[in-house]
Amino acid sequence: MSPEPMPVVAWVESPLQLVGAAEWAAVHRRRVPIAGRLTPQMPETADELIARGALFGQCAPYLGIPWNLLARHKHWLVGDGFSGQFRLAASVLRPQRITFLDDGANAIAFADTLVGRRPFARPGVPERGLGARVAPFAFDQIAGRARAGQVDFFTAFDFGEARLRELDERGYRVARHAFEWTRRTARAFVTTTAGRVLLGSARPVDGRMPLAEYLDWVRWEASRAPVTYLPHRREPENQIDAVAAIPGVHLDRQSLPVEMVLAGAIERLEIVTLPSSTTTTLPLVLRPDCAVRSVALRSRTS
Repeated sequence: MSPEPMPVVAWVESPLQLVGAAEWAAVHRRRVPIAGRLTPQMPETADELIARGALFGQCAPYLGIPWNLLARHKHWLVGDGFSGQFRLAASVLRPQRITFLDDGANAIAFADTLVGRRPFARPGVPERGLGARVAPFAFDQIAGRARAGQVDFFTAFDFGEARLRELDERGYRVARHAFEWTRRTARAFVTTTAGRVLLGSARPVDGRMPLAEYLDWVRWEASRAPVTYLPHRREPENQIDAVAAIPGVHLDRQSLPVEMVLAGAIERLEIVTLPSSTTTTLPLVLRPDCAVRSVALRSRTS
C-alpha cells in the first residue's frame, strides 16, 4: 500500500506561477490549496482557473509570509525560489518536500544557483537585508532535502542536458509540462486585427527601456499593420493610454496571463514581443500555425 502523500500547498505570487500550480494539480490529480500574493491579475487569474475546473482548494490571499498555512503543509509548491520571504520561511519551517514552479526565465537562473553556477541572488537585483543573511541557511535546507530526493522542478523550460545532469547529480529532479491543461480548458480568443498581436511590456516602468523608445517601437509595428495590444499586468495607466492613442493600435484589456488568453486562439496569430519568457511559454500553448517574433531592444525610428 503506497504511503499517504504529504499535505501540499502552492505558495505563488504571479499569474504564471498560479497557472503552473493548476498544471501540477492536473498532472498529479490532487486538490491544492493556494496561498496567493495580492499582485496584479492574481484574483482574476485564480477565479478564471477555478471556473475552468482547476483542482484548487481554499485560496487564501496574503501580503507577507503565510506562516500558519505553510506550517500545516509539508510539501510546498513554490513560485519564487529567490524570494527573501521564501528563504526565511524555509529556514524556519523546514518543509519536507519542495517543488519549484516557473517564475518566468528565472527558473533557469534558479536551477543554475542550485548547481553552483551562480550566486543565490535574483539576476540583476542587489542582495541585502534579512533575505541575504538567511540565504546560506535556506540553500543548505534545499540542498539537504534534494539529497533525500525531496526537491524537484515542474517547468515548461528546457534546462538543457548539461544542466539536467548537474541537477540530477545533486538529487534534484525535473518534470516538464507543456501547458496541457491550459490548452485543454482554453476559451475562444479572436482579434479584430487579422490575428496580429503585440504584447505589452513593463520595461519602461522598470527602468529598462525609455518610454519614448518603447512608444516608438509600438508606433513602428502598428504602422506596418494594425495590432491588437495586450497590456502587461504591470503597465501603468499613463503608458497604456499613450499606446492606445497610437494609430493602428486596438487595445484589448485582458485580466489574465497571455498564456491563458492566447491558448484559445481560433485564428492564426502573428505575435510580436520584446524579449521575455513568453518566447518560451507561448509556442507551447499556441496553434502550430502561429508565430512569435521577439524584437531586439533598439529604437525602431531610424
